[in-house]
Amino acid sequence: MLDLNKASSLAKKWALEVGQIQRERFKESDFETTTKSSSADLVTEVDILSENMIKNNIEKEYPEHNIIGEEQGDRKKASDYTWIIDPLDGSNNYSMGYPIYGISIALKFKDQIVMGVIYLPEQDEIYSAIKNKGAFRGSEVIKVAEKKELEQATVSTGFPYDKKDSELDNLLPFSKIVKNSRGVRRSGSAAFDLISVACGRTDLFWEFKLAEWDIAAAKIIIKEAGGTVFEAQVKAAPLIIVANRKLVEIVKSIISELYQLENESYL
Repeated sequence: MLDLNKASSLAKKWALEVGQIQRERFKESDFETTTKSSSADLVTEVDILSENMIKNNIEKEYPEHNIIGEEQGDRKKASDYTWIIDPLDGSNNYSMGYPIYGISIALKFKDQIVMGVIYLPEQDEIYSAIKNKGAFRGSEVIKVAEKKELEQATVSTGFPYDKKDSELDNLLPFSKIVKNSRGVRRSGSAAFDLISVACGRTDLFWEFKLAEWDIAAAKIIIKEAGGTVFEAQVKAAPLIIVANRKLVEIVKSIISELYQLENESYL
């Protein structure tokens, strides 16, 4: 079995190194930006640089492992271990000089996430979890909030890149959930929003159409922080809801009144 403590320490080291470069480049305004799936789906040269740095470190330390990355595709090997990387979550924020973005690194054994690290460079906050060993911000134990009523909860969400054309633009769930909540936050970075639930900064997050690299590290951190991760398919697109179990069930019920949920699972 792989030494997960070592893997976590390395992932934190790599995230900090990449984060330092991202902070330095963040002060500039001349880096190249292109689009991917839509005009709202940006990728900067810093995304690509960051992913290559992390991938090169993984290949040096664990040459036999698989790697899934957002920007540069997958590197497949005959291994039960797979690294899942989002090198710069919040590229649109980053390109606009909005200081909320993050680095997400997860390790999966077969089909199970066993380690996750998220680093928020502008806040200089590093979060980590290893399966069955708790969740941490630095060396501080973190826990999800315990609020049991939506009316008491501060919620957060995001909107898909294809919102102009999609039936799942999140506007209908947004109106019903936010109307019954204490307040709403919209950061523009799924990593930031998810980790905010893990540490109790907000109470609940939901979103449609996130990719594996958006959520992999956060899922184990939230689980180890005492939270519930609910996933399902809606119109063949993924849905994720994270919070304590009570709030997850409340928001799941609201969304299930609007859409049919399929392939439901809990972590």
